Amino acid sequence: MTDENIIKLYFDRNEKAISATKDKYGKYLYKIAYNILHIKEDSEESVDDTYLGAWNTIPPKKPSVLKTYLCKLTRNISLKRFRTYSAQKRGGAQTTLALSELEDILVDSESTEEKIERNELLKFIKQFVSDLKTEQRQIFLARYFYLYSVKDIAHKLGYTESKIKVTLMRTRDRLYERIKEEGLI
Repeated sequence: MTDENIIKLYFDRNEKAISATKDKYGKYLYKIAYNILHIKEDSEESVDDTYLGAWNTIPPKKPSVLKTYLCKLTRNISLKRFRTYSAQKRGGAQTTLALSELEDILVDSESTEEKIERNELLKFIKQFVSDLKTEQRQIFLARYFYLYSVKDIAHKLGYTESKIKVTLMRTRDRLYERIKEEGLI
């Protein structure tokens, strides 16, 4: 079934939208959730929450790319669950490791001024990532958006783990230097 047909089912409030979404994207969404949570049951629950989130937000939203929309929902739901578990001293080490690699660049803030600066920084990072070569962008997003392990990225792309680590390090270094040049940190 095409994405347009699935979205139409959501707009028609037809419950087949959920099963069609599950059939087409369920395994992919589970992988994203599992990369973040590392717990089977919690990952399954995050994916189920994704279906509910899609049901509650489509309509009024009409995603231009359904897969990306669902991935963002899954990622955000899983990260929220991860933060809750981290507060309780639970959660996967891979998620903590991936997020800590960007920790020096991305700083959480509380004041309005700092939030505005953070939003500018996030826009800058989005542009930086879109300007990367395809291979570098795939590696960067796999690691820091989808939270894949270095080993999984290497396997998926057919490279050595060493190449993935070096690419990530160089990309992070370039990002840091560009952010400094722009005066965003």
